[in-house]
Amino acid sequence: MAKSRTAKKGRRAVSTKSRRARASKAATSRSSRSARGKNGGAREDAIALLKADHREVERMFGEFERTRSDDRKRELAEQICAALRTHTTIEEEIFYPAFLEATEDKDLHHEAEIEHAGAKHLIGEIESAGPQDDHFEARVTVLQEMIKHHVKEEEQRGGMFAEAKSSDMDLLSLGQRMKERKLELMGESAEGLDERLPAQARHGGREVRTRFS
Repeated sequence: MAKSRTAKKGRRAVSTKSRRARASKAATSRSSRSARGKNGGAREDAIALLKADHREVERMFGEFERTRSDDRKRELAEQICAALRTHTTIEEEIFYPAFLEATEDKDLHHEAEIEHAGAKHLIGEIESAGPQDDHFEARVTVLQEMIKHHVKEEEQRGGMFAEAKSSDMDLLSLGQRMKERKLELMGESAEGLDERLPAQARHGGREVRTRFS
């Protein structure tokens, strides 16, 4: 009888552990589903989206440095400028205001805005002058250094992204808004490029649009 009671207790303990494990698994599953968008894909928070932009621009700058083709340099410069215009716009329209409201850190906010202004001024010069300008490659190189510094300031420990994560900012909601706005801006940019290109080159304009999607 003693052995029977012990066996029953053992089975009840195993059963309890099993139920707890199933409950934990279900809770994890619900949490995972809640972090997904309506289309079933994982939702990207604002920080992850911005960091992905940083890595993509870094990749293009690296390719610009390595290539010896003038045509490819021109193409990459156009893509870099378009990507940075889109990136700075979604930051300034959506992320920066939310950051300032949540953290009240005017110093970081204002520094980021000033850095953006300097980068956008140089982007305008690159776009208006074009590869025929003697200073074309130098301008792209200086822009690369400016962006590298800006990215470091945002991503470093104690930087804007770290402060945003420790605040009460709804980064998932912001990420969704920024993604939607980014797609809008990329569509507008690609349409503008498509109009400027000759008919035989317009397929390349569509490639620019999908590259950053």
